[in-house]
Formats: sequence, C-alpha cells, structure tokens
Amino acid sequence: MLSKNLFRFSGSLLPGLLIAGGFLLLASVLLYQLAAQPDTLSLSLGPRFLKILFWSTVQAGCSTLLSVLLGIVLAWALSHRRRFRGRRLYVAFLSSALVLPTLVVVLGIVTILGRSGWINDTLRWLGHSGFEPFIFGFSGIVIAHVYFNGSYVARTLLSRLESIPAEQHKLTRSIGLNAWQRFKMIELPSIASTLPSVSITIFLLCFTSFSIVLILGGSPKFNTLEVSIFEAIKLDFNLGRALGLALAQLAICAVLIMLGSRFSKGNQLISVPSGKQAAWHDSKMLVAIQNLILFIFAVLFMLPILAIITDGMAADFISLFTNKNFLTALLTSLIIAALSTVLVILASTLLASAFTTLATQQRLGSSRLSQPLLKLLGFSSTLYLAVPSLVLGLGFFLLARRIGGEQNLWAVAALLTSNALMVLPFAVAALAPAMVKSANRYDKLAFSLGLTKWSRWRLIESHLVRPELAYIASLAFCMSLGDLGVIALFGNQDFITLPWLLYQKMGSYRTDEAAGIALVMLAITLAVFLLLPGLFGNTKHKSHWRQHA
Repeated sequence: MLSKNLFRFSGSLLPGLLIAGGFLLLASVLLYQLAAQPDTLSLSLGPRFLKILFWSTVQAGCSTLLSVLLGIVLAWALSHRRRFRGRRLYVAFLSSALVLPTLVVVLGIVTILGRSGWINDTLRWLGHSGFEPFIFGFSGIVIAHVYFNGSYVARTLLSRLESIPAEQHKLTRSIGLNAWQRFKMIELPSIASTLPSVSITIFLLCFTSFSIVLILGGSPKFNTLEVSIFEAIKLDFNLGRALGLALAQLAICAVLIMLGSRFSKGNQLISVPSGKQAAWHDSKMLVAIQNLILFIFAVLFMLPILAIITDGMAADFISLFTNKNFLTALLTSLIIAALSTVLVILASTLLASAFTTLATQQRLGSSRLSQPLLKLLGFSSTLYLAVPSLVLGLGFFLLARRIGGEQNLWAVAALLTSNALMVLPFAVAALAPAMVKSANRYDKLAFSLGLTKWSRWRLIESHLVRPELAYIASLAFCMSLGDLGVIALFGNQDFITLPWLLYQKMGSYRTDEAAGIALVMLAITLAVFLLLPGLFGNTKHKSHWRQHA
C-alpha cells in the first residue's frame, strides 16, 4: 500500500525531495571546503575569540528581547484597531521592513541620529548644543536590529492574534474581563507557541548580522563572527582565522537551530486563520493608547525612509545615471535579483508541494516516512539560518580557488545560492499553508476527475496560491537586490552590485552619491514590493471549483 501511494504521489513528492537534497549536498560540499583546509585549526579559543562571541551574544540577546517586546505591543495594538483608514497600507509597510535594503536603512538612521543628523540639527536650531552620537557602537547596532526585526515580529504575531475565534472574543465580553485579563488569558496563549521559534530566528539573524555591524559597529570591539570572517579575508587575508571563525559560527548556529526545532513542534505551520473575527470593544482610554502606539511606531518607522528620500533628492542624478560603474551595478543587481526570484519561486513551489503531500492525510500524511521526510524538507528550507551567507560565500571562495575558472561566474553562483537560501524560509512558510489548504479542500474532487498534476496546478493551485506567489516574488527580488553578504567577498571592479557600490561610497564619505544610490535602491524595492502583487492579476479562483467543493 505504501509503495502504491509513493508511486501515485511521486510527481508531487520527488521534485521537492531532490531540491532539498540538492541544497543539502551543495552546503555539505561547501562546508567540506572549510573543514578540509590544513590551517583551519589555527584559531584558538583565546580571549579575542571569546570577546567576539560574548559581544555577539549580548547584542543578539538585547536585540531579540527588544524586538519581541516591541512586536508584541505593536501586534496587540493593531489587532484591536481593525478598522482605520490606511490600515492595509500600515500592515504592508510592516511587511516591507523585511525587504528594505539594510545599507539604505542604516544610512537613513545615521542621517537621523548622527552627529550632524536631523535631531542634532534641530536641537542646535533651538539653542541646545546637541548630544553626543550614540548611533555607532552597541546602541546603534541594537537600534538597527530592532527596526528591522520588531516589524517582522509584529507582522508574524498579528496573524496569530487575528486568528483568535470570534467565540473567544464574545466570551471575554460576556464575563467582563479587563484588557490585562484578556491579554493574559486569550491573546498571550495564542502567540505563546510562536514566540520561542520567532525569538530564536531573530537571535540567529542578529548573531550572524553583517551589514549593520559592519557599518555601525564603530570598532572591532562589537564585531560579530560574520564581520570578523570578512575582515580576516579582506583585510588580513588570514584564511586560517576566517575558516576557524566560520566553523565556530556554524557549530553555534547548528545548536540553536536544533534548539529551535524543539520549540517549533508546537507551531502550526499549516494552520489557517479563522474567517470569523470580532472586533474588540475597548474603553476610550485604551483606544487612545493603542492609537498612540501605532502613531509613534509609524513616525519612527518612516523617519529613516524620509531621510533617504530627502537626502537622495538632492543628489545629481544626471551624473549618477551617466556613470558607468553605477549603470553596471544597477544592471548586475537587477539581473541577479530576477534570476534569484525565478529560482526561489521554483524551489519553494516544489518544496511546498512535497510538504503538502507528506502533511495531508489523504496523501502520505499517515505514512511512517512522512515525519522524517518532513524534517528533511524543513531543515533544507531553513538552511540559511544554520549556514549564513558569508560562510557559504567563503565555501564558494575556497571552491573557486581549488577548481579554478572565471571568478565572476563563481560570484554569480554564490549570490544566487545565497539569495535563494535566504528567502526560502519565508517563501515555504507562506506557500505551504495555502497548498495544504487547497489539498484538503479539493483533493477528493481532483482525484475523482483524474486530473493530471499539470492540469490540477493550472485549474486549481495556480489560482489559490497566486497571492502567496506574488508575495514570494516581491520578497525574493527585494531581498536579493539589497543583500551585501556574499558580494562583500567577491566584489571587485569588474563585478559590482548596488549594495557593494553603496558601501564603497559610504566608506569614502561620498555622501551625496551614496544618498542618490540609496534612493534608487529604496525606490526599486518599494515599487516592486508594493506593485508587483498587482501584476499577478485577479487572485480569485474559478467559481465552479467553489461550487464543487
């Protein structure tokens, strides 16, 4: 019976397993390049390494704690204010924080909080001497991390809060619970299973942070392992130290990933929010507090973006768009982002299809092979968290030295691989629930009609998952466009992208040109993220499938 079902669903299972196995095999080959080097063990666990590890852990812990607290407060306020003008755009901007180019936002934060930033300029205009800049160093790193990750936490938790059944809302009103009691008894339990896995994910992102620490670190004292790897290669060309740091980071991330997988067992990846939702009936004082929270966050979120727009508008765009380096970087970035988007859509669709086959009872959900294979798919889709981009890039760098060939081709391969793995965790998490819901709803009908895999995709899935595919496409394009990780290792005068060019301009204090490049990147990112979903057309599937369901 098992072999018969495996053969029956092989078309939806095997491609995803091959993709997962291919990513794992590639990662194994790259990691072997690190472990096989003769001078890998040149790193000793001395004071310098322990200091890097200590500060990486402290800043990641503080960033995670503040991000989670901010995310909970913001998600709580948004879940209570379900009807106000611009709410959909507000939530869209929460989602966009994930894809905003890191260097662009960092430049905007410096423009606001720097020595000659907006706040200091305003204070001097008011007759005050201003304050000493705190944006460089530990505080700046934490501020930037909270900016990005707080929004991500809020958007994640908002979905869980909005899925609370309407019956529970009615119950809290009928027994007269106050705001704190409602939160403790109803809302907190709904997000409790999500908090550990979200916290570990954010901790890993902050622990392996590269661009933010590289720009805002201020001194080697606050380096993460990722930045230390970069400096060991680019500044000292000390491969032994870089390899040792990479393997140490890999071991730490692997332990955290295993710890996170324990907590994520309670997370219902394939759960579907309830369609019936009731609005909270809060007092005027509580409504005022919620509106104030939303207003303050909106101001803090938009200030760096407004700073980039204001400074960027003063740039000489005629000179910029006639500059050969800029045009080359722009074209390279757009091509890399487009190729990465295609790769992510293909990989995430095949992985989600295999996940659906193994997670639904009418297919292979009851098979004894389903749980081990689901773990394989889950680990391959979150591989980026265990093996960050700079570690992968170092593996490609060593492989290129060993095999030889055109370095720029190796750079493209490294960028595409890193970009795909970077987006896959979010892509599979968005696509798999929609495909599982489709399978639960239409499998019996599709099986009775004898639809082929392609016919079913064309008639059913392509309509049901179109919003998710639009989101994944925009996410992949924007995140790939603004990533600095791998290109920091491979970037040179012959191979340059917009993030690498922006980093060079910031490093040489050519702030006008940097502001212009940042504005171009910001415009492309927001345009793609906000407008691309509309190009996917009508998201409603054909009505006759609803009638037959």
